[in-house]
Amino acid sequence: MHIDIRLLVGASIGALAFTNATSPALAATPRTAQNGAASAREIDALRAELEALRARLDAQDAAQRATQAQAAEAASQAAAAQAQVAEQAKAVPEQVKTAMENAPKPKPQWYDDTVISGRMYFNVSTVTREVNGVKTEKDGGFLIKRFYLGVDHKFNDIFSGNITTDIDSVVGTGGSTIGKGLYVKKAYLQAKFNKALVVRLGASDLPWVPYAESLYGYRHIENTLADRTKFGTSADWGVHVSGQFADGLVSYQVSAVDGAGYRDPKFTKTIDVEGRVSLAYKGFNAGIGGYTGKLGKDQQGAITYHSASRLNALLAYKTKLFTIGGEYFQAKNWTQVTSPVADKAIGYSLFASVNPMDKVSVFGRYDWVKPRKDTVNSFKDRYFNVGIQYSPAKIVDLALVYKRDKAVNGILSTSNGNIGGSIDGTYDEFGLFAQFRF
Repeated sequence: MHIDIRLLVGASIGALAFTNATSPALAATPRTAQNGAASAREIDALRAELEALRARLDAQDAAQRATQAQAAEAASQAAAAQAQVAEQAKAVPEQVKTAMENAPKPKPQWYDDTVISGRMYFNVSTVTREVNGVKTEKDGGFLIKRFYLGVDHKFNDIFSGNITTDIDSVVGTGGSTIGKGLYVKKAYLQAKFNKALVVRLGASDLPWVPYAESLYGYRHIENTLADRTKFGTSADWGVHVSGQFADGLVSYQVSAVDGAGYRDPKFTKTIDVEGRVSLAYKGFNAGIGGYTGKLGKDQQGAITYHSASRLNALLAYKTKLFTIGGEYFQAKNWTQVTSPVADKAIGYSLFASVNPMDKVSVFGRYDWVKPRKDTVNSFKDRYFNVGIQYSPAKIVDLALVYKRDKAVNGILSTSNGNIGGSIDGTYDEFGLFAQFRF
């Protein structure tokens, strides 16, 4: 802009000079001479003004350049200051880390590595029982089926311990419930050498029933197949070795136990053994297991005729959307250890669930069992349940459930009591089943 003004001023002065220089005819008269002298003075005055204007413009240019230089210097100083602050900020975490490492540490307390947990199964329901077509019971109410309270303590990276109590019904003579009792379900010392070798001494989970429960997913509604029909239990006293390989692809467990279950620890002449090998791959699960022993009945002075044995198998596919699976068992002489008569039992369970929306699942299960296949082949038990569950929180499940169990040509001892009769017997239950955990 300033350069254009200078050019314009220069052009104006040149034009005036050119006009005077190219008008000789007008300079010939006195009046014309006077006019020329006036024009010369005007040109000089205009030239002076233009020179003054040029000087002001030069001063403005110089001031502008100085301002720009100052701004650039200020920006450079600001960038340098910002870089310095950034470097100081980077150093702060290291300073804090060094201070924390050098700070005196609080004295370790026993509870730092101790965890307390709990779980309760309960229901509000109505129950109807019939024996040989005659209604023998119709009642209902609120019932706490199980309550577990556990304490885990870690001694170091290898050794830890657990004790878990179990509050359950005390059954009197004739199978009637006379109250609640406190049992020790788990009490063991664990040595975890690595993922492939974990050793527990004491009362702990057995290989099969807890494994089946983890895939079924609705233990708070009903025990799994072998546990429900008393052809297996979930825990016992002894030595338990377990582990996994290939990031959990293959897992195993072997337990050498007393055989009478966690509620009845005792000395026996022989040791029972239960084992399992299982596979888990992208939702697909397969397991096979077995048991052999005297079930804690071979005490001093007792006479036993058979060893009880059981074969288990399970297949399941489990995803976030649905679960479907089946379990099978075959048991020999499970109820005949002290009887000279041999017998066999077989059974299977089919289960499925689907999650149609968040926090809601629909489920169902069907069990079929022949408890005395060789001696009373017509003795059969059929059980099913259906329901819908809502889980308002991660540790709370509420399910509306209907159950039905029917035994024909015999009486079967189950987790819901004795079912059946000389002809048949039924068990119907409807209500709200729930669990919470902490």
